[in-house]
Amino acid sequence: MNILLIGGCGSLINNLIVKFNKEGHRVFLLTGNRFKKSPYQRVFERYDFPYDCANMKEIFESINMDVTIFMGAFDTNYDWKKQDTESVRYFSGLMNILMSYSSRRMGRFIYLSSEDMYEAGLEYDIPEDEASAPMTIKGMVMAQAEEICESYRVNRNLDLVTLRLDHLYTFPKKRSEVRDIVGQMCLQAMDEGRITIEEDSRISLLYESDAVEYIFRVARCREHEYSLYNITSGAEITKKILADMIASNMNFPVTIETVSDISSRVILSGARYAGEFGVQSFCPCEGVIDKITDYILRNSYTFLNDLDKKPTFMQTFKQKAGWFITALIPFLENAIAFIPFFMLNNRMVGNQYFAKLDFYLLYVLIFAIVYGQQQATFSAVLAVAGYVFRQAYDKSGFEVMLDTNTYVWIAQLFILGLAVGYMRDQISKLKKESDNEKEYLSVQLKDIQDINSTNVRVKDALETQLVNQNDSIGKIYSITSALNQYSQEEILFYAADVISKIMKSNDVAIYTVSEGGEYARLFSATSRKARELGNSIKYKELGELYEELAEGHVYINRGLNSALPLMANAITDDNGNIRTIILVWTLAWENMTLGQSNQLVIVTSLIKSAVIRANRYLDALENERYVEGTKILAAEAFEPLVSAFQNAEKEGLAECVILRVFTNPGMYVSAGSALHAKLRDTDLLGVMSDGSLCVILANTTNADSEFVRERFMSIGYMSEIVEDGVVCMRPDRV
Repeated sequence: MNILLIGGCGSLINNLIVKFNKEGHRVFLLTGNRFKKSPYQRVFERYDFPYDCANMKEIFESINMDVTIFMGAFDTNYDWKKQDTESVRYFSGLMNILMSYSSRRMGRFIYLSSEDMYEAGLEYDIPEDEASAPMTIKGMVMAQAEEICESYRVNRNLDLVTLRLDHLYTFPKKRSEVRDIVGQMCLQAMDEGRITIEEDSRISLLYESDAVEYIFRVARCREHEYSLYNITSGAEITKKILADMIASNMNFPVTIETVSDISSRVILSGARYAGEFGVQSFCPCEGVIDKITDYILRNSYTFLNDLDKKPTFMQTFKQKAGWFITALIPFLENAIAFIPFFMLNNRMVGNQYFAKLDFYLLYVLIFAIVYGQQQATFSAVLAVAGYVFRQAYDKSGFEVMLDTNTYVWIAQLFILGLAVGYMRDQISKLKKESDNEKEYLSVQLKDIQDINSTNVRVKDALETQLVNQNDSIGKIYSITSALNQYSQEEILFYAADVISKIMKSNDVAIYTVSEGGEYARLFSATSRKARELGNSIKYKELGELYEELAEGHVYINRGLNSALPLMANAITDDNGNIRTIILVWTLAWENMTLGQSNQLVIVTSLIKSAVIRANRYLDALENERYVEGTKILAAEAFEPLVSAFQNAEKEGLAECVILRVFTNPGMYVSAGSALHAKLRDTDLLGVMSDGSLCVILANTTNADSEFVRERFMSIGYMSEIVEDGVVCMRPDRV
């Protein structure tokens, strides 16, 4: 499957990448950030784009994913210390992702939520349909995000699943990774020598590796009953006990302080998930917490030196007043530039060459052109003040105010300054809009180029895989097509060899099931280990193996039960009944993946038609081509079977013994009835072209055949072992 993971770098998304890679899936990553960060695990393809990217639809289309997992409440791209600003950015990113996903309708979408929407707590385990009661902005955001996802699921008819992870905690490697209650208690103990808790606050801790397994089960399932599941360990623990565990592991005294005596219990109910997918906790919190505290203590320098330092007074002043200083600079420049223009205007009064030159008008026009309308207004005010001050040398202030030339000059100054400033502002605005559009289109072009280059790399990688990889579809088909060169009687024998080559396993067995039979009989095997279950098994009593095959799934021996094969698959008839069982006993550990099981499905599908055709042909030989009035196969049907069994034995794919029974041809009817009563379903009775009566004992050695010969002798029939038409052992004839 193609898996798209969406989220910032962190241990949760990295563990998901490792899990899906190990299971043979192709993992794509959308980081949500244009700036590349290194702590991600290796993925098939990585997209460094923000969530509000306009090309999100093109990214989704190029990936063509089967499952999308959005980290949601656990996305490290969001810093929930700044809840007011982050909530807006969170909703915009989520909406863009959901809109792009819903427009393409590609596979399943999994959204990860948390228990933050239940701050108050209840005395019972909180089910999925319990109304949310958030106390913080983050809790409100999580509750609304779940409602948005549910709205998209219902209105767009999408396969969208929300998973609430109950008090998730992880193994932090540095201080920036501490986001859960366990890590926060450890840091508080080291920073302050104390841990503050609520007296009777009860929670349930879910370790990250367990959460990854539970998420994987939802991602790989074919169908699910609900759209919302709680994922929890179900193990209740008080914060007081948790704090005591952490304090006891510290190598210095740690005090535990109670900040509230209010009883609080926030534990999600995992009954819905457990009923459908099953729950198995792999990491009990006691052992994990001991390892976490031990690691933090041993690496205390890394955790303690990563503290947020308090800013100095100057840093605080720059942060608080920086905008004011930036805005004040043009006014200071304007006031300073006014001084030389004021002096020039005063000096040129009465000069025969420059008396008509208006330095104030020039000053206003310069600032209108450079800074625009705002600074033009300010420079005009300064120019008027300078003009009035100069006129006051020769006139009284009252005379200056009554002079009409003063008002004409002021009007001229403001009209020209404001007009030029307005034009400058409009030109700057148009230029800025043009630059913004150019920047936007440049980003779009770069995004499209990145997506295209990514698609080219993916295409080249897939081409290389198809052409060169050992387990590519082309190679698998070329191997399975070799079955066509064998006769109908030999196909089932050599199918085991084909599967052995493709699955890279030396131990493969094929069992056949008769119509309505309770037993599966060994037909062919590539080694002695592949015969461990014996020549005949009650396949319906194989527990989980039979249940998986009956549901049409590939069985994977995850518990490494030595009594069962590592992988198995079945071939069914048109009615869904199991007719052939394929067992793979040995596989390399790195091949114990979902990808390898999918490969077994492909191989089984490719040989299914040949195997079913061979089964039908053999059934026809057994049921339709008998000596008239007997249960004995005629020579034209029996001799090809003898040849097929002997060739398979030479290749090490089967064991068989051929017995020649001494009786007269006229006694075939009575002999057939008597001998069939002493044979198994897989044993075949027929006549050779020379008229001798023979028996094929499937999956039998010469030593084992002695028991059959003794049974024949007990009813009066002598026999001898025949190999390639040569008598190997001749009994005394009576």
